[in-house]
Amino acid sequence: MIRLHTPIDDQTRVSLKVGDECLISGTIYTGRDAAHKRIVQAITEQKPLPFPLENQVIYYTGPTPAKPGSPIGSCGPTSSYRMDPYSMVLMPAGLKIMIGKGERSDSFKTELIKNKAVYLVAIGGIGALLSKTVKTARLVAYPELQSEAVYELEVSDFPAIVAIDSHGNDLFNRQ
Repeated sequence: MIRLHTPIDDQTRVSLKVGDECLISGTIYTGRDAAHKRIVQAITEQKPLPFPLENQVIYYTGPTPAKPGSPIGSCGPTSSYRMDPYSMVLMPAGLKIMIGKGERSDSFKTELIKNKAVYLVAIGGIGALLSKTVKTARLVAYPELQSEAVYELEVSDFPAIVAIDSHGNDLFNRQ
């Protein structure tokens, strides 16, 4: 088990290998399709971003509303392939670690290798359990998107597995 603390530096990121089991602690950001579209638009228009991309982690989730006394509701991963077109802009802009579920496109993998990025997967179907790793949740941007807004999460021992490492080794396409 590899313990990662955000922000994750370049040396640590490129040392991760496909199949590595990780526990992430620190700040991660949430974002799904609609938020990605807006962040890419901000980059294209050279406008301020809702959070710094460099050395950060984005988690593809749309959390449910928090129950009283909890920082967040269920927050399971969403299918990552929908973020592929946006990732082509986000990786060169500094985003190097993404967490979601499922396979990615060949063009995503090519860009991932070029940018020495890493794709991690979280286990789908256990969103309530994953929410227990969230210590705080703060709305950062796009509140009108509701569950697809960008949140800053402070997590402790958030479990993830390296699905595609910075060399292009792919957990879903092992030979």
